Amino acid sequence: MIREFSSADILFIVTAARWTLILSAIAFFGGAIGGLLIALSRSSHSVLLRRLAAWFIQVFQGTPLLMQLFLVYFGLSVVGLPIDPLLAAAVALTLHASAYLGEIWRGAIEAVPSGQTEAAKALSLSYRDRMQHVILPQAMRVATAPTVGFLVQLIKGTSLASIIGFTELTRAGQIVNNATFKPFLVFGTVAILYFALCWPLSLLARHMETRMRRAITR
Repeated sequence: MIREFSSADILFIVTAARWTLILSAIAFFGGAIGGLLIALSRSSHSVLLRRLAAWFIQVFQGTPLLMQLFLVYFGLSVVGLPIDPLLAAAVALTLHASAYLGEIWRGAIEAVPSGQTEAAKALSLSYRDRMQHVILPQAMRVATAPTVGFLVQLIKGTSLASIIGFTELTRAGQIVNNATFKPFLVFGTVAILYFALCWPLSLLARHMETRMRRAITR
């Protein structure tokens, strides 16, 4: 039975936004750990590590995120390992974020002037010390803006988790729309909430890019 769109529905959608934020946070921090490992592997002297990291990036950047969600959620169920939708979404998004952040941070590491590495070697610093005290602090400045920009894409990407039944912002909108049949009001509200979450981060990324560009030209 179709009912009216009410303030209770708005509250339900707004409340569901917290799960979008929780899923985004899990995927981002998990992806940050994985991305750092990928970036270091891509920048290492080991041919094997470089090839494995490159293969990982090619797989997860070369396939749709939706397919990755399906493989984790439905694939594990097929082999007798049923998985919770939140956990499945977190795993798929973490792997997805690891591939993209790894490539972003690899580029940032390679953007550090080679003279910095040579100077660190001249001081007899180990690979770990060079990375920890010389290379990574400088690479972080370069990587901050694109990392924030990717976070915006990740937040929007969590909407695909609705396909596997996880009730985040988009799924909440679908549930309310099925009950009220007011798609313009329902998904308009969902769009406004996504905009409220992503717009400040987009401005922050743009501001960081501008600051970095000015610092380079000085």
